[in-house]
Amino acid sequence: MVIKMAKTAKVTLHPDYKIGEVDKRLYGSFLEPIGSWVYGGIYNPRHPTADDLGFRRDIIDGIREFGLPILRFPGGNFISGWDWKGSIGPKDQRKAQLDLAWFQYEPNQVGHDEYIEWCKRIGAEPMYTINVDSEDLKSAFNLVEYCNHPGGTYWSDLRKKYGHADPYGIKLWCLGNEPDGTWQIASWEKDPRGYGIRAHELSKIIKWTDGKSETVVAGSSSPHNETYPSWDMEVLEQCYDTVDYVSIHHYHSALPGDTANYLNSTGIIEEFINTTVAACDYMQAKKHSPKKLMISFDEYGCNFREQREYFFGRGQRRPGSQAYDLTPGPHHDFKHMDPANYVDRFAGRQQYQMLNALSTASVLLLFLRRADRVKIGVMTGGMRGALAYDGQHVWKNAAYYPYYQMNQYGRGVSILPVVDGPTFNTEQFNLDGFNQYHAYEGVQSVDVAAVHNEEKDELNIFIVNRDQEDDIEVTLDVRGFEGYKLAEHIEMYTDDLKKANTFENPDAIRPTVNSTTKIDGGRITAFTKQFSWNVIRLAKK
Repeated sequence: MVIKMAKTAKVTLHPDYKIGEVDKRLYGSFLEPIGSWVYGGIYNPRHPTADDLGFRRDIIDGIREFGLPILRFPGGNFISGWDWKGSIGPKDQRKAQLDLAWFQYEPNQVGHDEYIEWCKRIGAEPMYTINVDSEDLKSAFNLVEYCNHPGGTYWSDLRKKYGHADPYGIKLWCLGNEPDGTWQIASWEKDPRGYGIRAHELSKIIKWTDGKSETVVAGSSSPHNETYPSWDMEVLEQCYDTVDYVSIHHYHSALPGDTANYLNSTGIIEEFINTTVAACDYMQAKKHSPKKLMISFDEYGCNFREQREYFFGRGQRRPGSQAYDLTPGPHHDFKHMDPANYVDRFAGRQQYQMLNALSTASVLLLFLRRADRVKIGVMTGGMRGALAYDGQHVWKNAAYYPYYQMNQYGRGVSILPVVDGPTFNTEQFNLDGFNQYHAYEGVQSVDVAAVHNEEKDELNIFIVNRDQEDDIEVTLDVRGFEGYKLAEHIEMYTDDLKKANTFENPDAIRPTVNSTTKIDGGRITAFTKQFSWNVIRLAKK
């Protein structure tokens, strides 16, 4: 008879192991008119809960309950072809246009002012993305004046004429979206220096118009790009002195059934962050600058994807590759997005809700462990994957709960966790000619981040058990937090990974209280289930 020993892990936390202050904007989300995300999603004048502008109050109420700190809009790839001036004023006089990012007709019924107003109604700070590709600097200048100048000029008075007396006071501006990608209209992938100069001049315009504003320059849109990280270096050479953040994006994918690679969402993302930080710090040294640039990781998500044709070797070009040639056929159909006819362009993409919740949570745990440099985080699926909705209903997917709990309890100073426990390895794999991942060894099965809220005298510890075989007994050494007592252990797991929350069955996966967790002499003993999410909270009061 073989007796199987329980797996154990040790985590040491001490208040002196400070990483950095957690910015509340780390828990942001993203909105773009893809499919019915906008038309039929947040906007449907015929929905039973529609407000005076046609926005669905059921979605607004759900987001307000979450407490979303920041919303990035209106794109995304959409922005590189959008004319903001055609989307303001009386709706019957607005200019409809083609959306070449998603091959749709854009009616501009939800336009510039409506996006900002919706942001106000959900209680989030706007993170506005400017078209720096097909629009010129003068258009961007007019946009900032329209938004933020009090009055007395043509564009600020036009805002007043259209019913918005007070300036919007937008403080965070993205200088384009993924301009290094061939999938953008008028992309800059062959001219990073030109984009860097454009970003420098635009940042000057924004800050000279409103000195309280901050700007985000676009770094590499993927660690798989052939131009990464040279793109970042050439761009920063031109605009380091005037921008505040570098934006990077990554969507973590794995082959269906490859749970190890799927749950190691932090592997390539951590490398991506470290390389971008190194590029920023090199430029700081080269410029002899006292300013340290921060990171805005303002698009991320996790999904399973089927394998397509691929070539070995990173950055290999091939005809028709998604990475390099997105030219559609000559008879491509453009779609009308009718608010009354909800269409989910990504239906079925988010399979296995529990695994998605864990993989996405691990990305946020990584951001907490790099809180010294990552100050803004924008989950692409936050508005659709965590707080889920269709044409009629709103509900909470499994991913909602880690996202909500970190937003609620992850405020304060991030504390470095020292983890010693079981590990797993991953294998190299290729999704296509663009997305290629190397193997990883010694990945910690227990993924941990911790935040110390000194003002509230709270220590909140977040744990993902991503072991593929077993529960793990975790011992947390918190003796350095003298006087702190165990407040609660919240856990979320399921014995059936095919379970999913739906409107009809919203509680298939939800958090519960683990009452077996104990603290003795500054050491916590907690049993974490296989494939589980855990929040262990300590407090003095």
